[in-house]
Amino acid sequence: MQLWCTENQTEYLGLTTRVKETLFTGKSEFQDVAVVDSYQFGRMLVLDGVFQTSIAEEFVYHEMIAHVPLYMHPNPKRVLVIGGGDGGAVREVVRHDSVEKVEMVEIDGMVVEAAKKYLPEISVAMRENHPKLELKIGDGIAHMAAAENAYDVIIVDCSDPIGPGEGLFTKEFYKNVHKALKEDGLFVQQTESPFYHQELIKKITKDVKGIFPIHDMYLAYIPIYPGGMHCFTIGSKKHKPMDTDLTNRQKLETRYHTAAIQKACFALPQFVQELIK
Repeated sequence: MQLWCTENQTEYLGLTTRVKETLFTGKSEFQDVAVVDSYQFGRMLVLDGVFQTSIAEEFVYHEMIAHVPLYMHPNPKRVLVIGGGDGGAVREVVRHDSVEKVEMVEIDGMVVEAAKKYLPEISVAMRENHPKLELKIGDGIAHMAAAENAYDVIIVDCSDPIGPGEGLFTKEFYKNVHKALKEDGLFVQQTESPFYHQELIKKITKDVKGIFPIHDMYLAYIPIYPGGMHCFTIGSKKHKPMDTDLTNRQKLETRYHTAAIQKACFALPQFVQELIK
């Protein structure tokens, strides 16, 4: 019998992959957690039926959510990651020599433990207790509300705006992000698909523009997400994307991110530009 795993993006569209084996299923306090081994993408993390990451293509998302904002800031020393329970974002963050400490606040400990066991390539910084990393299992929204003038860069590596991730897409949350950043700090958040989440993107853009003097959006192309095109929203107090100079910056070995992509990813198709006007 053939096993298939499907993420339903809309009532008319889904992305389906054939599965070799289900490696883990569990129900945490917050969501259904599964890890499956698929023919197309290899081992995959699935939360509440939504594809989160896979061994085959995870480098695209994790490099782009981490390196773009860290290179935008001229000297990021203290970084906060909200969410990111698979460990991929912090794996990339700790590679930056300038980063002295990265705090990670993930609400669901089951996701962290599943990633450590079944996605070791992605969760390596968590599994090895990297000396720069401080991992906390807790509420990222509450953590942000309590923080002030603490971080150079904040990375909001959240799931979709439903369930435990819903509160990370509100104006109140973005105000707390602004408060938690230092005077020249900046943040990035994954903000879904420009094809399928246009009203959400319009709302996020309005909220972030009302709080941060510099707002922008960039794109990456991620096969595991329906539609492929995925966007990330930047809010910055001082630093502009086009001012980034990588001439004297640390050069990292990557599979997707390059010096050219650092700026080119901010070149948006016309329909996306219209979404964020």
